[in-house]
Amino acid sequence: MKLLTGEWLKSADSDIKTINEIIENPELTHIVAFHAHQCVEKCFKAVLEEYRSKVDKIHDLLKLYKEIKKILDIELNEDKLELLNKLYIDARYPSDLGLLPGGKPTLEDAREFYKFAEEVFHKIKEILEK
Repeated sequence: MKLLTGEWLKSADSDIKTINEIIENPELTHIVAFHAHQCVEKCFKAVLEEYRSKVDKIHDLLKLYKEIKKILDIELNEDKLELLNKLYIDARYPSDLGLLPGGKPTLEDAREFYKFAEEVFHKIKEILEK
């Protein structure tokens, strides 16, 4: 594994650890969504770092997923990717704070994002460590 690939994965792991620290706080569910997005994005960029010479400075999970699918045979929940994309963009503006159509993510939503981010992290890490 390339050195920078490993650094992307370390950073993604830091997002997982951050989520673990705040996951039960109902006031921080939008922050959980933000870190879940960051984790998945960094995992995708680890793949691109390992197999390509250029990692674009984009944050769109669906575009990044499309690129890694050209490299890896991996299936992920595109609905969750799309939802995390929307929350990530909205979370960057204080007036929205990363809202779902029904409002701020619930604790259940946050737990689902956490589970999804962990799943992506472990799948990608396992592939890259082979």
